[in-house]
Amino acid sequence: MKGPQLFLVFNLLLISFLGETAAAESERNGVYIVYMGDTHLPNGAPRNDHAQLLRSLTNRKKNAVLHTYSHGFLGFAARLSDKEAKSIAKRPGVVSVFPDPVLHLHTTRSWDFLKDLDSTPKAPTDSSLSGEDTIIGFLDTGIWPESESFNDKDMGPIPSRWKGTCMEGENFTSSNCNRKIIGARYYADPELDTPGTPRDNFGHGSHVASTAAGRPVSGPSYYGLAKGTTKGGSPGSRIAMYCVCPNGDCTGSAILKGYDDAIADGVDVLSVSLGSSSPVRFSDDPVIIGAFHATKKGITVVCAAGNHGPSSATVDNAAPWIITVAATTIDRDFESDVVLGGNKVIKGGAINFSDLNKSPVYPLIDGFSARLESSQQGDDGARTCNPGSLDGDKVKGKIVLCENKVRPFGTNIKYDMLKDQGVVGMILIDDNSRRLEETYTDFPVTAVTEEDGAEILSYINSSSDPVATILPTVVIPNYKPAPVVALFSSRGPVFGVRNLLKPDIAAPGQNILAAWSPNSNELTVPGREPPLYGIVSGTSMACPHVSGLAAVVKSQHPTWSSSAIRSAIMTTGSVSSKQTLFATFKNKSRAYHRIEMFIEIRLCFTGVLITEFISISFTAIQTNNVDGPITAETGSEATPYDIGAGEISLSGALQPGLVYETETMDYILFLCNIGYNTSDIKLIASDLPVNFSCPVESSFDLVSNMNYPSIAVSLLQENDIKTVNRTVTNVGEDESIYTPAIEAPAGVDVQVVPDQLEFTRDVKKLTFEVTFNKTAESQEDLFGSITWCNEKYKVRSPFVVSNA
Repeated sequence: MKGPQLFLVFNLLLISFLGETAAAESERNGVYIVYMGDTHLPNGAPRNDHAQLLRSLTNRKKNAVLHTYSHGFLGFAARLSDKEAKSIAKRPGVVSVFPDPVLHLHTTRSWDFLKDLDSTPKAPTDSSLSGEDTIIGFLDTGIWPESESFNDKDMGPIPSRWKGTCMEGENFTSSNCNRKIIGARYYADPELDTPGTPRDNFGHGSHVASTAAGRPVSGPSYYGLAKGTTKGGSPGSRIAMYCVCPNGDCTGSAILKGYDDAIADGVDVLSVSLGSSSPVRFSDDPVIIGAFHATKKGITVVCAAGNHGPSSATVDNAAPWIITVAATTIDRDFESDVVLGGNKVIKGGAINFSDLNKSPVYPLIDGFSARLESSQQGDDGARTCNPGSLDGDKVKGKIVLCENKVRPFGTNIKYDMLKDQGVVGMILIDDNSRRLEETYTDFPVTAVTEEDGAEILSYINSSSDPVATILPTVVIPNYKPAPVVALFSSRGPVFGVRNLLKPDIAAPGQNILAAWSPNSNELTVPGREPPLYGIVSGTSMACPHVSGLAAVVKSQHPTWSSSAIRSAIMTTGSVSSKQTLFATFKNKSRAYHRIEMFIEIRLCFTGVLITEFISISFTAIQTNNVDGPITAETGSEATPYDIGAGEISLSGALQPGLVYETETMDYILFLCNIGYNTSDIKLIASDLPVNFSCPVESSFDLVSNMNYPSIAVSLLQENDIKTVNRTVTNVGEDESIYTPAIEAPAGVDVQVVPDQLEFTRDVKKLTFEVTFNKTAESQEDLFGSITWCNEKYKVRSPFVVSNA
């Protein structure tokens, strides 16, 4: 972008060294993306500068252009020299030119679990959750069309509004599409001379598509684990797959082409479970560029928040026009126990298919005791079983206990090394790995907590002949507590933009069973047939849960905007069935008293009783399956930086009562407020008024005023006061009254004006102010919520107040 020097960093460290290397290789190949913004001039006429620039380029360099973008936005991807790229960047009508980046993927029972959590009195029927005839597009690795999850039995004709196609490719013909899979595209690089295909050879695309929109299938499992009925959240939806990540690597040029085609094809929802490789500005991020233009065309874009938790300020895909999804666990534990001598059982967590004897007959040794004297790794390296640190003669035929406090090497590298040394199993001491329950196929690996690891180490040191075994994984149903924030789920705040609260919402993302590609070896147990269903984790898996829900809401409310759908999902995030209420009221003697009581949330402070209240406030919590607050992996209460507005509610989102509609102008002013200039914004959104210009007083602070379903206020010091505005639209009963209930943290006084919203047949939109008064200094960010409620609806918005 030529105007602002201020970089908006939406994405942080969401790819490892491998991803960074791939991105560097992409740059060396000389592929650049030229982004030119909107497709039309301000007067509505088509732009011709795009075609002129393409002609000029192709006249000079034959076959230079890989992809052109012309449906939802203008631009192209081409092989350019650095000099050519810099020259094009200076041309009128060009917003940005940047090297083609390589992005990576953010990689059943979960839907039943969400139904169990749902506290809405009137649960939705299966038919209302079918998402009938909505179209979900997926930017992913392709699809395995033979999976039973994608059968089209009893589905009606393909919607007439569909304009897409079913591309033929390697091992994929048009007959692989049906009334369920109605579109499939791929994006091959002609110069690489490799066959392209929409067929999923990786597994990820089939998994996310079946999670969002798979048909009900009875009996699938991962080699017998998690057996049951699998189905997507919106089984009546149609699927359009855009294969932009054929081998797990996703080029930005292909992602933008996928967006461009999806806009033209007519999808309703786009599910994007991938993210950027490095901190970039808006105009250099393919996911965010494409999402902006898709949203302008009425498409709801849902993206994964990223897998770099639990570190703070790592949330990815944090643009306000995207629904950004965090990941949580469900009520299922994959337990692989350790049995010590004397049949002492230590609970472990992992997915393995150990064929060890179920009795403790294998010698047990810890890494320190098995250290290789000549190793340069030292004692700590041996304790953590780093490659080259252990003596093969000491570990052969034994189970090895390894610490994992320092992680220069991944667990897979360690156990591959141990297998080569003849080890029969590995016990990993790691609280985080115990929570993650990673997959090790046939090798006996399990993880135990540090507390249990100390007990095992004590047993080894106190026994002359320590022995153990590792049992194969069993599924523990109805596991509590759940949901818990997944360890890997990226967290807020948004780096560089503290006045936008992300992630937006949370959904199941750990150890999710869904369709898989048998062409992928990643989950195959050696010597056995490849699985047709796999268990994997990531915010990639959380994202399609929200995509499926968005499709259901769209099917029930086809005229709703993407922002109304987001608002419905966010403001109905799971809250406690009971609240702690503090009320000041008048008694018969007109004296004032303060009381504490428990009430059912569905009462929500309305009716006759409310007329006696002078003021009310309450503590609302996102609830888990033991009626407690949703917690982070440490056991502490989860905050909006962890889960946004809470866990998705399947029924609540269908009837939210009120919605916050975020208009395109809100997004435009957001760009102004973070430093983008008027001329470039007019290229990005050409339908702005001719006389539009960014307000002179534009600033990050004004981002708080965007009409968003959550509120973030920054730079608030002691005794500071800030006021923000919000407008809600009534989508419930015409005649309805709402009153606010405020959950305010200590040190912040929160006032809402007016103290009542009264809607009528003629009054559909009302505006209110929220004033934050910092009454005490705090080094921590402070969280709370504002809930507009009546006897039927609870419309909850989380907020954060920070001094940074």
